[in-house]
Amino acid sequence: MKVSQKGLYALQAMMVLARRYTQGAIRIRDIAYEENLPEKFLELILLELKNARLVESVRGAKGGYRLRRAPSEIRLSGIIRLIDGPLAPFGDADQLRILIDRDADHSALYKVFLEVRDAAARILDGTTLADLISRGPAGDCRPKAINRKTSTKKKAEHSVLPILAGARAND
Repeated sequence: MKVSQKGLYALQAMMVLARRYTQGAIRIRDIAYEENLPEKFLELILLELKNARLVESVRGAKGGYRLRRAPSEIRLSGIIRLIDGPLAPFGDADQLRILIDRDADHSALYKVFLEVRDAAARILDGTTLADLISRGPAGDCRPKAINRKTSTKKKAEHSVLPILAGARAND
């Protein structure tokens, strides 16, 4: 899985809209300034998010963009898939399953890639914009309180950080 610079900008813009969800529409200029993002590129990203019905635009003096749904209803996986495509390192999960079945010599390798994809998908599907906002400005990944009934495996899933690929000039 790779998160492009465009994907990172989309996530940052969505976080601004989530933090300011109750304030109404936010101007592109304000989002760009708050996150230090290029305004023209951000316009294109917000248009793509609008076409996917994740955000909506509001016209007028108090116009701008706002989330179409509550931050607790918007999952990171949906944003990343929209902007950057499948979470799997080679196409989507179905393509990996086909490779596992067809290429016996390398099926163990493809199974590991599928496991990586599934782990990333579980984390991203289980994380909403509201979850990110609740972690605070430092992005603290530690649980607020320790629940002794939570399994070790579940705790480990929440402590994994998504990997962001290095930005390229043409992303």
